Amino acid sequence: MITRRTATAGLAAAFASPPLQVRAQPVDGLKGNGITPELRAAPSPMRLRPNASRDADIWTLGGKLAPALRIKHGQEVRLALKNETALPLSLHLHGVRDPNAADGVGGLTQAPILPGGQFDYRLTPPDAGTYLIRPCVIGGSAEPLERGLSGLLIVEEQNPPPVDRDEAILVDDWRLEEDGSLSPFAPDAVGRLGNWLSVNGKAIPLRIEARPGSRVRLRLANACNARIMRLRFDRLKPYVVAIDGQPTDTFEPLRSSLPFAPGTRYDVIVDVPDEAGATGAVTAVIGDGMPLVELLAVGEKSPERPQIEPIPPNKKLPETIKLQNAARKNLVIKAGADGAKSAWTINGMAGDVKVPVLKVRRGAPVVLAIDNQTDLVQPMHLHGHVFRLLHGLDDGWEPYFLDTLQVPERRTARIAFVADNPGKWLLASTVMERFDAGLWTWIEVS
Repeated sequence: MITRRTATAGLAAAFASPPLQVRAQPVDGLKGNGITPELRAAPSPMRLRPNASRDADIWTLGGKLAPALRIKHGQEVRLALKNETALPLSLHLHGVRDPNAADGVGGLTQAPILPGGQFDYRLTPPDAGTYLIRPCVIGGSAEPLERGLSGLLIVEEQNPPPVDRDEAILVDDWRLEEDGSLSPFAPDAVGRLGNWLSVNGKAIPLRIEARPGSRVRLRLANACNARIMRLRFDRLKPYVVAIDGQPTDTFEPLRSSLPFAPGTRYDVIVDVPDEAGATGAVTAVIGDGMPLVELLAVGEKSPERPQIEPIPPNKKLPETIKLQNAARKNLVIKAGADGAKSAWTINGMAGDVKVPVLKVRRGAPVVLAIDNQTDLVQPMHLHGHVFRLLHGLDDGWEPYFLDTLQVPERRTARIAFVADNPGKWLLASTVMERFDAGLWTWIEVS
């Protein structure tokens, strides 16, 4: 887990696509009139593994696997989702502090979109940042996600940090049979782990060629169902400029490594090695390490770049949270009573759309103590808000905002936020099978 101490230690220690262009249109295969793409969720069988003998029965958004939609901060997003799959769907813009009606929780904030149906999402994201697009249907999210229904929404700053390239990196894993087809879907309340990794829907590593010494922004997002990993930066000096879409004081992570749970995003700036032919890599720490992205220095050296500066914070976030006035709630996560983790509970109850765990008035500060009484790390995501991770004694918070955190096994994590967004907001596992099996609750802000 990143802490203020590791960030301070980092500061004391010192941060094959075309160059970034400002776009007012959807990219990567999403159709539409400017910023109103039609997102057809539909079966699109294709070979995932290059040497596969059979197609995998995957589903795509807008005919694209791992699409990335880019807009400028201040633009309105209109997504017309048409469901041409066999299952009910809804889409959640993971990390966006959106209006409740556009939060995309099928069964809570909207009716699930039945096969053949359509739903139009309309919102203006209040913050620039890197956000996930994920299925979110109560009791039915895992299979659509594992079949490929995920993507990125990138809300570009009006004045982004100067870089030579801006690369979207969506990491996923897939459980495949020997012939390359998807493994059958079976009940698995712990989480479906894949045996084949992809970046942007293709075999790893993604290879990026750039001029020696050039500067690259990597928008790294974990779209896996259940795989929790760490990222390691080999032969690169990474500088984190945003976590979960929100700017942070620029820092170099301790030991060039970052925790990377499902739903987590990092904006990292790296400089390509100075010598032509030199390489650097972003590696998943799995086994001996699996390179996800390789940066290759090609061509003439780029001009010297200035020191990397922090991205200005989003102006609509609270500068302080008055903890002394906070509404407080303890949330105890437990596994199924049979010991087989066939179900999950929070405060003795699996998720229930009729019963919020907490009701607060708009503008109230809130402190949640998430007590993980299981033997597994629990990644949790709060909808519609961002929060501060508190120190153990509530004597301060870490110097960044989050919307997703990992609660270690048999440990308690405390988070604080201002409930400034009215509606019904999930706090849910980002491991989709656990979410489907009841590991979620919700907060009502009125």
